[in-house]
Amino acid sequence: MSATFPALWITETAEGVFQRDLIERPTDDLPDGEVLVKVSYSALNYKDALSASGNKGVTRRFPHTPGIDAAGVVAESRSADFPPGTEVLVTSYDLGMNTSGGFAGYIRVPANWVVPLPAGLTLQESMILGTAGLTAAISVHKLRHAGVTPEHGEVLVTGASGGVGSLGVAILAQLGYTVIAGTGKTAAQDWLRGLGAKGFVSREALLDTSGKPLLKPQWAGVLDTVGGEVLATALKTTQPHGAIACCGNVASIKLPTTVFPFILRGIDLLGVDSQNYPMAQRRELWTKLATEWKPANLASVMTAADLTTLKDRWIDAILAGEVQGRVVVQV
Repeated sequence: MSATFPALWITETAEGVFQRDLIERPTDDLPDGEVLVKVSYSALNYKDALSASGNKGVTRRFPHTPGIDAAGVVAESRSADFPPGTEVLVTSYDLGMNTSGGFAGYIRVPANWVVPLPAGLTLQESMILGTAGLTAAISVHKLRHAGVTPEHGEVLVTGASGGVGSLGVAILAQLGYTVIAGTGKTAAQDWLRGLGAKGFVSREALLDTSGKPLLKPQWAGVLDTVGGEVLATALKTTQPHGAIACCGNVASIKLPTTVFPFILRGIDLLGVDSQNYPMAQRRELWTKLATEWKPANLASVMTAADLTTLKDRWIDAILAGEVQGRVVVQV
């Protein structure tokens, strides 16, 4: 098929100067792939904002359409697994990085990037979750596999007001954990309590300056979205034989720690990468997110947007740390 569609279009107007526009693009300009999807919803991630700002570490070539998340209906397909009319979602891989992304009316992608929309989720709900929800789910899965169960004690979620953090709070609470939300935003506490948080710890309290290699054990497990000194403090304060799922670096890519949490308390530090997470396990977790792991209050995580408000407001807002939860874009 040949059609035109709206798209967010990032161009480099001068060296190091990038401009955002909304344009009409033809589907013929999309990259090759077995599945053409008419996009209903996308969602804003920090990586999308970096791409929209010209970050060459995320997107090498411009002009470009960001958007690492997309959900919609198959319009054309060369794959027997995804006939036209199938509701699907695509998150991560190279979508929105160096492949034209979800901030547009259509995407064309390889069939092995595509997940059938699981029963129990609407297209909009799948984008409230999106990459952030999948990342949170992988983190929870790894913590559970490491033996962190609700009866072991409190679980800390750092960066709790962000996309991954808030969904981590909601999923853990849904599964019966006692969740303590780490956040520097006191105004978000009532909202986080509604997602299931049972207590709060300030950003300052998560930045230990004592110089001690170990502190009083507090947490049975930690879902860390922040990195840096916060992750180092979490390592010092996790209970013996506890575990930490590390999935973010909004504070820093550096980890100032010692080996003592590992060799004296047996802490497991679990790395989480959702971009290339294996498809079989990806589908399993999406099924869980549509059923027993699905937060009852999922809609409260969402702020609604369209391509215009995305361009004019929300990209700058997420870069400034002013986004709470998930911005879901109706295309």
